[in-house]
Amino acid sequence: MAHDEDLARLRQGVIVWNVWREQNPGRWWINLIGADLGGADLGLADLRGASLIEANLSGANLSGAQLPGASLGKANLSGANLRGANLIGANLIQTDLTNTDLTGCFVYGASTWDLKLEGAKQRDLVITRFGEPAITVDNLEVAQFIHLLLHNEKIRNVIDTITSKVVLILGNFTPERKAVLDALRDELRQRDYLPVLFDFDKPRARTSLETISTLAHMARFVIADITDAKSILQELQEIVPKNPSVPVQPLLIAAQGEPGMFDFFRQFKCLLETYRYDAPEHLITDLGERVIAPAEAKVRELRG
Repeated sequence: MAHDEDLARLRQGVIVWNVWREQNPGRWWINLIGADLGGADLGLADLRGASLIEANLSGANLSGAQLPGASLGKANLSGANLRGANLIGANLIQTDLTNTDLTGCFVYGASTWDLKLEGAKQRDLVITRFGEPAITVDNLEVAQFIHLLLHNEKIRNVIDTITSKVVLILGNFTPERKAVLDALRDELRQRDYLPVLFDFDKPRARTSLETISTLAHMARFVIADITDAKSILQELQEIVPKNPSVPVQPLLIAAQGEPGMFDFFRQFKCLLETYRYDAPEHLITDLGERVIAPAEAKVRELRG
């Protein structure tokens, strides 16, 4: 709960507040937890380190406000004006920024998780420190990630690893067919790939299809075991047309036929010929020559 003196002082106006902050430099922590400041004029206010957790700042004017290190977790900033505000190191976890104007905010080091950003203006967000050449982005949720890519070699190496080594494995791996999954993953690991499994034997929603598409986009190639996978057409529909540079290698146990309408995917260059296997051990024996080699050749063909 907000400290009565802090809240009362802030309501006297920004000039009074900023003078008090200047005269009390040792008072870093300001308790405004849960404060109702909806519609308040706090432009240029010095709110460094203030705890505004669960505060109501909807419709407030915070343009040019100093909020470095401020805690704004679960605060309601919907419709607020934060143009040019300093949010360096601020905590914005689960903050409501619906229809908020964030144009030109300084967001280096801000924690941005589970935000509500519908309708928010996110232009020219500065992701660098003061004194560094300014780098701006137009998406608050990716701002910290872009900064990490620029300044952390290990992160860049991880990205390089993902795009060069990830192999997405798709299939309905029931208990009796788990040997196929285990053999595939083990063999891919031994060949220095990074296998990522998506098991079709689970209920799926729209978000799952989006996840599949995202994973496929990151993958070097996809191995899709279409044996007993009745819903595989839905997943492949999400992958094949939308990722034309990602090879897809279908696998099928020899005793079965291809699913109905599978011929639809033949028009896409990224789809390789279906490899048929009699047993898991045959698949592993042929994996290098009949699965990985064609997929790698297709990678070179599609990506130059």
